[in-house]
Amino acid sequence: MSLRTRLALVFIAATLIPLGATIWVTTALLDRSLRLSPVNQLSDLSRSLETTGQQYYEQQKEKLKADALAGRIAPGSAAEAASDFKSSDEAERFVLNGDHGNQLLFLAKTPAGIKVWKRTLDIPMQDLSRQYSAARLTVSSLSRLRRGFFLTWGLLAAGIWLIALTLVWLVATRFSRPIVNLTEALKNLAGGDFRVRVPNDRTDEIGLASEAFNRTAAQLEQSRNRLVYLTQLASWQVLARKTAHEVKNSLTPIRLTVEEMIARANDPDRVFLEQAASIVVDEIESLERRIRAFSEFSSEPPVCLEPLDLHEIVEERIAFLKSAHPEVRYAVEVAENAPGALADQDLVKGILVNLLENAAEAAGEGGQILTRVRMIDDGVAIEVHDSGPGLSDLARASLFQPTISFKKRGMGLGLSIARKSALLSGGDIFPIAGELGGAGFRVLFPGLKHAIPSHSGR
Repeated sequence: MSLRTRLALVFIAATLIPLGATIWVTTALLDRSLRLSPVNQLSDLSRSLETTGQQYYEQQKEKLKADALAGRIAPGSAAEAASDFKSSDEAERFVLNGDHGNQLLFLAKTPAGIKVWKRTLDIPMQDLSRQYSAARLTVSSLSRLRRGFFLTWGLLAAGIWLIALTLVWLVATRFSRPIVNLTEALKNLAGGDFRVRVPNDRTDEIGLASEAFNRTAAQLEQSRNRLVYLTQLASWQVLARKTAHEVKNSLTPIRLTVEEMIARANDPDRVFLEQAASIVVDEIESLERRIRAFSEFSSEPPVCLEPLDLHEIVEERIAFLKSAHPEVRYAVEVAENAPGALADQDLVKGILVNLLENAAEAAGEGGQILTRVRMIDDGVAIEVHDSGPGLSDLARASLFQPTISFKKRGMGLGLSIARKSALLSGGDIFPIAGELGGAGFRVLFPGLKHAIPSHSGR
């Protein structure tokens, strides 16, 4: 059962009993108050008035008939009533006559003709009948109004409750949907999908939880990528260590043998032998450089983390490399109050030398290199941008992989060693969009909470 459904059921269970009790008590009180209202009194009064009027009318009829038959009242004339009575089949009739029905007539057919006896009533019967009818109409209208009131009250209470249930359902949906998304994301993360993220546009506790999940997932993805990269480097290091050892064992006797050949050669062939030996020695030196690169790549130097002023190190490395590349223009930008970084100084210098050398070779004569030190979240970053041709898609695909380089004096291990050094310092290297039209790299290091004084040397 979903959380949304559970919240709706909790609302129903929590409100139905109080709502039912409230409706019952309210209805009872309203009914009692309406019963005590003048409506009931008017109904009782109208019925009593009707009964009294009927009894009075019957008494007057009996009394008038008795007096007429006994001769205590002399018959009179009532031509209009007599003519209507004459054409009927009735033997006798009582008729109300006069103003507002205040005169009672008794008509009887005799052998001598129709006789009419009259009596004036103390109560106008027609007025009494109209008053009674008006009272009954009022009572009937008030009764319908009362039933309509209870029906309206019931519908209103049910409508309010249904509206509240709808609002609870909408609120439950709003609160449960991000929880469901977060639960699904946790399942995917537990299944190994470190790229999963939870859409989040909230600022409440659920939004904070989603933000924390996204941040944790991103950190786990970075940690996994670093672990995979270091694992790949470890396998390359084993191969590099073995290759360097084997090649070095072969190069040493070759070099010694060539030098001995030069020393023992005869004068006529000495020039040729010196040229051949020079070529062989140059190639051997090239192989030795590659062996040293393999050795550096396969080695695991001790890491000494300490607070560093990255601005000072950047300036020092640029000043060191300017003489080697006087044709390149350098610019440095440093954010104000940039905190220090916690890293290994030798590893940082090696990373900078690699990135600046690559940038200088890519920029070429008249090119530009921009180096920036800035804060990113809780870390400090060094960015290197050049005005060279940039990176191709093929180069980006294997940017940090140990490969064979076709550049002059290039080993193909520089960026791999640089990233390994960054990872050993607790940071990483990322390619970014170049701001000078060429390539761009960002080296991220753990930052300190405050700036450190100027630092030089170890």
